[in-house]
Amino acid sequence: MEQINGSVQMERALLYTFLEVSSDCKFREQLHSLQSLGTLSFLKGSCYYDDEVELQTDGNRSGHMQNVFDPEVNEEVIRIIAAQLAEIGDQFDKEIKARVVNDLVQHFLNENLSGEEITRRMSEAVEGLARAIPSDMEREKAMLVLAMVLTKKIANTMPSLLQRVFSTTVSYISQQLHNYIVRMLRG
Repeated sequence: MEQINGSVQMERALLYTFLEVSSDCKFREQLHSLQSLGTLSFLKGSCYYDDEVELQTDGNRSGHMQNVFDPEVNEEVIRIIAAQLAEIGDQFDKEIKARVVNDLVQHFLNENLSGEEITRRMSEAVEGLARAIPSDMEREKAMLVLAMVLTKKIANTMPSLLQRVFSTTVSYISQQLHNYIVRMLRG
């Protein structure tokens, strides 16, 4: 399993919360299953537990917690920002053509494509959409919202792809938009 660090956790938490608060989310059951599959390991208080922990009969975990976010960035900040981004996403949603989503769905279905190749295709789609959608907002914010809206639209089209598209989007935003997200969350 990939090493979990604060930046990836921050991006996972932001994307998960964006999807959770988004309107027209047809894959809620699959979204909530991401936590049980271990795709997400953030819990209340912006902490995660080691993989070496056991779930106790009372539902608590044994082991030690590790803080993965800047102490000033908490779950409530992520929730507020994700809700704001989801509102913007609802506006962008209708601008995204079904062809773009369907092309990405086909790439995600192609088991022969590497994670890097799919991330590159996602990046190309976001870049193309960012150029096509007139916006007076910061380019990084537009790209972040577009990546998250594409994730939602792909999962709405084919919910079984949620885990793969979620991981790819986290990888994309971690590589391309990490510094922007840090600035935004510390804001």
